[in-house]
Amino acid sequence: MSKKRRAMAEINVVPYIDVMLVLLIIFMITAPIVQQGVEVELPKVAANSLPPEEQEPVILTVSKTGEYYLNVGDNLKKPVNDETVVRRIALILKQKPQTPVLVRGDKDVNYGSVTTAMVLLQSAGVEKVGLMTDQP
Repeated sequence: MSKKRRAMAEINVVPYIDVMLVLLIIFMITAPIVQQGVEVELPKVAANSLPPEEQEPVILTVSKTGEYYLNVGDNLKKPVNDETVVRRIALILKQKPQTPVLVRGDKDVNYGSVTTAMVLLQSAGVEKVGLMTDQP
């Protein structure tokens, strides 16, 4: 009788482990999607990484079609026009002048779109612009 009573008191943890593993897989799949923003394929270049900054950089993404996206603002997946880029970057630099600014251009984008983006940043008051790449 005591063996029967002892077996009933144990908790079966196998279903809890299954649920935990499913949640882990869901988080592993959704985390890169949420973090990425607009999908671009960066050029693969052997370049040294920049040292980690204390401030989060402002990233201007140039899509394959030449549209601009900023990682600041209301809707991160909505393209912004030239005036919006200049206005937002100027406001950010007015509040935090040491904010690093990076251009994240798709490898297949027209070269003119990237240079136009850099001119827009320069007119907003950015002194140094970094270009983002992937390691080969």
